[in-house]
Amino acid sequence: MGITNRLNATLERWLPEQRLFLKSEKSARYIRLRPLTQLTALGGAALVFGWSIIASSLLIIGTVSEGSSRDTTARAQQAFEIRLAALSAERDTRAAEAAAAQGRFSVALDQVSAMQSQLLTSENQRRELEAGLSAVQNKLHDTTLALHSVKGQPAEDGSPAPIGADRMSELSVALDIVSGELKEAAGARLRAETEATDARREAQEIALDRDRIVARNDALFAQIEDAVSLSTDPMDKMFRRLGLDPDKLLRTVRAGYSGTGGPLEPAGYSTRGDAAITQDDPRVKEILVSLDKVNTYRIAVDKLPLAMPLRSAFRYTSPYGSRWGRRHEGIDMAGPVGTSVFSTADGTVVYAGWMQGYGNLIKIEHELGTETRYGHLSKIRVKVGQKVSRGAQIGDMGNTGRSTGSHLHYEVRVNGQSVDPMSFIKAAQNVF
Repeated sequence: MGITNRLNATLERWLPEQRLFLKSEKSARYIRLRPLTQLTALGGAALVFGWSIIASSLLIIGTVSEGSSRDTTARAQQAFEIRLAALSAERDTRAAEAAAAQGRFSVALDQVSAMQSQLLTSENQRRELEAGLSAVQNKLHDTTLALHSVKGQPAEDGSPAPIGADRMSELSVALDIVSGELKEAAGARLRAETEATDARREAQEIALDRDRIVARNDALFAQIEDAVSLSTDPMDKMFRRLGLDPDKLLRTVRAGYSGTGGPLEPAGYSTRGDAAITQDDPRVKEILVSLDKVNTYRIAVDKLPLAMPLRSAFRYTSPYGSRWGRRHEGIDMAGPVGTSVFSTADGTVVYAGWMQGYGNLIKIEHELGTETRYGHLSKIRVKVGQKVSRGAQIGDMGNTGRSTGSHLHYEVRVNGQSVDPMSFIKAAQNVF
């Protein structure tokens, strides 16, 4: 008591004793507020006020950070999609250039083949003409010998006797024909050789162009492969953090999106060789498989509960895990009574009513083996069997069931087992 009195005496200068009078019709009483009591009350009020300011600041900072993180992620995803579209367009352009170059190369090869055939024909004609000329010369020699044997006398200078005028005329005509054919064959051969040389030069230039296009295509393939890898690897890690098997997830989605159809037409076959890019190219097949994986992952993301159940300001009051010697299978998000609660993914309402401990509870079954639960609601706005979409309002926050104040108890279950909803909420910041 001595210490209390000394403290009161010391504080008397700043906090003089106050008296609070309480009057009634029959009596009057008063309450003494000593300096130490006033100091305790002021200190408590200051602590409560300071705690309120700090909690509000943390909530505002968290909301601003979450918004900026979502904006940054959205801009990064949009930039990646624009880059991937540009790479795909450039790949298509390079493929068209390669196909055109392959077509020109095939035409040049056909021209070279035609020139070679023409050269062979000209060579055969030349040989035939040479054989004909040799036969004519032999015939002329035989005729000359026959005339000498008939006339029986040589010329005065010792040369064979002259041949008859008719025979000489025939031989002269035959020689003129043979000479003309030989000249024509030689000219045709020279033209064919020139055209063949030009065709081979053009074929070499086209082959160089094709090699350059193939090299550009290889570089483009490498860029596309890197872009696809940068897209699939983070999704693999995200699904594993959520407790989902990516391979099983892909099989499940593909099984639900496996329809094919359309009229069948006779297959066409290319005659341009192997330089053109086709879907049979191993690298093309690998890229198509990776792009299908990215698309399948996006379908899975659309089916998973990755959205926020609340859009208004709230405060996390209890995490997932052990609490008071028991297991808390969700997270608590506190806010005013009547705060709107939204579905975090497309699904079907399988329960909407009162449940012990949960109070007013909504269960929504989603695809890929996931389920969400929303407890302690003040009002339920859906019915069992109703289809709901992501972002649809399903109820209002309340204080029903085993609850100490207005809040939302939010659960996520995968294949019947509860998981930490915060892993889905953090993953959502990189998706939406």
